[in-house]
Amino acid sequence: MADVCTWRRSVGDLKVCWSRGLPSTPSSVTVIREPDGRYYASFVVERQPSPLPASDREAGIDLGLSVLITTSDGEVVANPRFLRSRQRRLSRAQRALASKQKGSANRAKARHRVAVLHRQVRETRRDHAHKTALRLVRENQVVYAEDLSIGGLARTRLARSVHGAGWSQILRLIEQKAAHHGREFQRIGRFVPTSQLCSECGVLDGPKPLNIRTWQCAACGTVHDRDVNAARNILAAGRADRLNACGGSVRPPSAAAAPDEAGTHRGAARAARQEIPAVHGGEDAKVTHFS
Repeated sequence: MADVCTWRRSVGDLKVCWSRGLPSTPSSVTVIREPDGRYYASFVVERQPSPLPASDREAGIDLGLSVLITTSDGEVVANPRFLRSRQRRLSRAQRALASKQKGSANRAKARHRVAVLHRQVRETRRDHAHKTALRLVRENQVVYAEDLSIGGLARTRLARSVHGAGWSQILRLIEQKAAHHGREFQRIGRFVPTSQLCSECGVLDGPKPLNIRTWQCAACGTVHDRDVNAARNILAAGRADRLNACGGSVRPPSAAAAPDEAGTHRGAARAARQEIPAVHGGEDAKVTHFS
């Protein structure tokens, strides 16, 4: 649907094709030009929260590369690998761009084709992340996830796969949608050995290489799927953090002293100091303790 949006800084009236209605009156607007030549109008609006009905379900999620998300209930969200599916076309377009002369019209066309392919990868990944995050928030009252060092993992040999999976984007969307719909999202510490603990008996079985996807606990004999077991440990650790302190102070409350333990009089303290002789040259000091 085409409409007219007035923008007053030496631009005048802009014809806009609305993608959705505005929830409130915008306070500002920013016109963005993408590398593929498209223009977008970004509005700053105030959106009221829309809480969902309360649910008794809680879920822990484990992020991965072969499988994008594994929940504590055993549900698996596949990793579509949007970048890898278009990698051949993207490589061909980038080689064609490199062979064009700088400043020529053919180079501009080749650059536009590369930008369009990158936009398709970005938009499909964002759409999948929005749908996955919204479904997790709708189905669970609380979602727990591990506080991964995604920036550190992106500097390893798995950098392309980590960036292609979009872990940061998914966690950010889950947190935003949980706050908007009256749900909770919490992260557990990154140093919790979720892949080494047995979710049945709690025995620490030790580190395992990434190629081991199933393992058997040496204590109780339970056979675990690596990702499902990690998700269950994330759920248990998140519940423990949430139900124990809940962010409050763990210092015990102060209480009134007993009548016979109200303190030490000044006279007794002065007498104690007089009974402690000075120490000279390694002499032993006699100290009187009062209880």
